[in-house]
Amino acid sequence: MKHYLFLAAAILFEVIGSSFLKKTEQFTKPIPSILFVCSLGLSFYLLSYALRGVPMGIAYAIWSAFGIVIISAVGYFVYKESLDLPAILGIGFIILGVVIINLFSKSSAH
Repeated sequence: MKHYLFLAAAILFEVIGSSFLKKTEQFTKPIPSILFVCSLGLSFYLLSYALRGVPMGIAYAIWSAFGIVIISAVGYFVYKESLDLPAILGIGFIILGVVIINLFSKSSAH
């Protein structure tokens, strides 16, 4: 279970970092750029701990799926970016894929 906590923390810091990416303005703004690099570095560090107990493919599927969903919400609510129906459906399929992996795959470590 602790490996999934590391994975959750990795996702959190990946989303924080990605949220600052737009604010870096192509890395011309120092503070957002530093926050981006530090958050992503910490995210990968935490992901490496998660990989001690979660298979790499499963961890990456969960990490990327949750990252996509949360960063899409950040884009919508913080940056006022819109999502059309195909984007929402695609995100839904990504979530469905992770659910299928976790419920039915023998590769998943639970």
